Amino acid sequence: MTSRTPSQTPLRAGARQWLGLAVLLLPVALMTADLGVLWLATPFLTADLRPTGTELLWITDIYGFLTAGTLVIMGTLGDRIGRRKLLVIGSAGFVVASFAAAYAPDPQTLIAARALLGVAGAAVLPSTLSLISHMFADPRQRATAIAMWVTALSVGLAAGPIVGGALLDSWWWGSVFLIGVPVMVPVLAVARMLLPEYRDPSAGRLDLLSVALFLLAVLPLVYGVKSVAGHGPDASAAVAFAAGLAFTVVFVRRQNRLRTPFLELRLFRHRAFTGALLALLLGMTALNGVEYLVPQYLQAVAGRSPLEAGLWLLPGAAGLVAGSQLTPVLARRVRPAYVLSGGLLVSLAGFAAMALTDGVVPVAAALAVVMFGVAPISVLGTALAVGSAPPEKAGAAAATGQTAYDLGLALGIAVTGSVAAAVYRGGVPSDAPAQARDTLGAALEAAGRMPSDGADLISAAREAFTSGLQTAATVSGVFALVTVALVMTLLRHVPPIAAGPQAQEERTETETETEPGAAEADAEPRGRASAMTHGGR
Repeated sequence: MTSRTPSQTPLRAGARQWLGLAVLLLPVALMTADLGVLWLATPFLTADLRPTGTELLWITDIYGFLTAGTLVIMGTLGDRIGRRKLLVIGSAGFVVASFAAAYAPDPQTLIAARALLGVAGAAVLPSTLSLISHMFADPRQRATAIAMWVTALSVGLAAGPIVGGALLDSWWWGSVFLIGVPVMVPVLAVARMLLPEYRDPSAGRLDLLSVALFLLAVLPLVYGVKSVAGHGPDASAAVAFAAGLAFTVVFVRRQNRLRTPFLELRLFRHRAFTGALLALLLGMTALNGVEYLVPQYLQAVAGRSPLEAGLWLLPGAAGLVAGSQLTPVLARRVRPAYVLSGGLLVSLAGFAAMALTDGVVPVAAALAVVMFGVAPISVLGTALAVGSAPPEKAGAAAATGQTAYDLGLALGIAVTGSVAAAVYRGGVPSDAPAQARDTLGAALEAAGRMPSDGADLISAAREAFTSGLQTAATVSGVFALVTVALVMTLLRHVPPIAAGPQAQEERTETETETEPGAAEADAEPRGRASAMTHGGR
């Protein structure tokens, strides 16, 4: 029997590392908590700032688009300047942007502040996981630390509505943005004492042009979708679509020429990778549109206070946590395609219930079913993308998976939110004040200024918003069905996560062609997917 030398034995983490982990978990929980509190605050900021329907959608989803657009470049930047330094810079930026959002005097300023929050979030979240992997060399301790990282995501999701509801019951809508200040200030204060610095000596070159091209490709397409939903097809929408497609072509050509591209498009030659990315993109699109609308429904339609609405959102958070815990157990015994498809079919029951009924209890229960069913995508999506890529491309695959995830969240609000807004405008009486036809909050405010009690306008606006939510649920259900078809087509050959090497190398005759030598790399055992670190929102 041989014994390990000290140099072969992984160093076990001590008190300093565990204290450092506690510091890192604070911003992790904040990232998910920040989503729920904004949605609860939407009716209040709408009444105060009076944004148009399109401006309101940009307020909510610009965060996701900027996060997705800068995530990969932040990872490269962290490798070059240091992960701890990037975490500190991102945390400081988050504090500044939080104050700007809290005291925004108009919709345009709030949109800009949310954009800065998205860039700061892209700097913070990947840095935390990278530092955890560097701090905990012992495999068992690292697994425990990553599990705590995942748990922090779920804790933030559950705590966000309660904290936000309590703040909104006593303070103005801007207070929900300030919860990031007491979270980030301790990170800034103790980061140098408790967190190690880490740089990659072989880090790739920063390509800011690729980031610009990515955003120039995505944002005009999103603007076009919103314009068509709001005003119907017109010249501005056509120009936006044309510009987006043109920049997409330029972006793709540039990525194919770069030695270290912003997005590794060659990975899409692997069928499993493509399937995992599409599942992340479309699955999150299906979820986030209705998830964004339900808090507004609970407050502006059902008349619940912010705190009550936050409590009614807890079943949804519990559904996500339960689905996230069950998924790894199933994925060790059942092929991931069946786990993902089964979850999506469960979510269809929730979308159907939301589309066919209304009321606080049915809507809250339907959201819980939806989040339980979509949870497997959140847990398995990035892991499957990494597991299907050649070992030397694992980092690029993980970054691309996270980008697809964040882009799907933003698209959910952009697409289904635009559809819901269009249905709402069609349901409000044509003789109502112009601003009342933009948002429900504006309609409630306009009704309060009418000589009569405005009951007819309030009733019509609430019914129109409910119809918009139901239509959005229907659209989301269609996204879920399309995702099922793609998953069963592209991921059916992927074996269970815990399958042995022989099963891991199973291939189907319909596997798409790859570059010379890529087939051998793609046949690499997919056991790497067992590190399912993307377990939460």
